[in-house]
Amino acid sequence: MLHLYLTMVVGHQKNVVFEEITLARNLEPKCKQCRREGEKLFLKGEKCFTDKCAIERRNYPPGQHGQKKGRLSDYGGQLREKQKVRKIYGILERQFHNIYKEADKRRGITGDNLLQLLESRLDNVAYHMGFGSSRSEARQVVRHNCILVNGKRVNIPAYIVRSGDIIEVTQNARSQLRIKSAIEAADGRNFPSWIDMDVKGMKGVFKAKPERSDLSTMINESLVVELYSK
Repeated sequence: MLHLYLTMVVGHQKNVVFEEITLARNLEPKCKQCRREGEKLFLKGEKCFTDKCAIERRNYPPGQHGQKKGRLSDYGGQLREKQKVRKIYGILERQFHNIYKEADKRRGITGDNLLQLLESRLDNVAYHMGFGSSRSEARQVVRHNCILVNGKRVNIPAYIVRSGDIIEVTQNARSQLRIKSAIEAADGRNFPSWIDMDVKGMKGVFKAKPERSDLSTMINESLVVELYSK
């Protein structure tokens, strides 16, 4: 497996990019991933908001021993939390570890830095803007050259978006039904406070990095920090 750490220079500032050139990817069914963690990770787009969601029907881990509840050790709980965060953002192990090391180098609380780096990834921002019904679909939209950042085409999902950056769908991609339907669905659920979205124009502004209070409470990033601090 090959991994690449890139630093892209835009103007006089640097955008840190954690990108991987890899043939490996997680092929486990997305619904099984949610069941293994025991909660919705929102990996299947609109299906996650319906009663067809696997968690709604079988809220226990997959496999013949899935319904037997075992007690996790402290290490087991930390490991499961790290795996959960990785699955939510669709990141492989080596890349996630690199992001954590960058978060640990920065000033401030390591856990908050980690979540801000993850939330600032282009594929994640595109997902929050409704350019994909899930993070994996938003990543595909980015890779297929359908996204512009400040008027320039960027096809690197791990590109780190800065405050004030304008993210929009290219003219050629605006007719795609999957993007249109994803934006409509996202508009119906309201956009995050750190994003200023123009639905008709299919573009938005990444106003600032989100504060921890703005993010999901389903993640306990302190467990991830404890795991990597050992």
